[in-house]
Amino acid sequence: MKAVVIFESLTGNTRKAAGLIAAELERRGVPTTVSAITAIDYQALEDADLVIVGSWTDGLLFFGQRPGRAGRLRKLPFISGKRCVVFCTYAIDSGGTLDKLVAILEDRGAEVLGGMAIRRDNLPEGSREFVSRVLDVVAA
Repeated sequence: MKAVVIFESLTGNTRKAAGLIAAELERRGVPTTVSAITAIDYQALEDADLVIVGSWTDGLLFFGQRPGRAGRLRKLPFISGKRCVVFCTYAIDSGGTLDKLVAILEDRGAEVLGGMAIRRDNLPEGSREFVSRVLDVVAA
């Protein structure tokens, strides 16, 4: 299995989470490429068996949450038939960010297997937990 992690980051937290996720996947034997949404490695995306997409949570403290810069995510290439998982980083409350991220990826043709919100002050542990969940779902 090969994976690609594509992320949208504002302050660097989601970029850091993407790197931690990729490193943990590599540690567990899954070759992984990491790309910012603005610099996608299209060959890695084509070759990937699993696409992981992450975004930061935009919106007000307790309502209106959504994936940050969702317009960029909506311009992802079609990934029909690709298995996908999503993650978001957040400070206080991720609200409906994951559901909205799932909808964007499904509109791009992905088969979304699930997702997880990772609190920005817990990126290392949250990233490891995310990878464990992902590998459990993919193996099922």
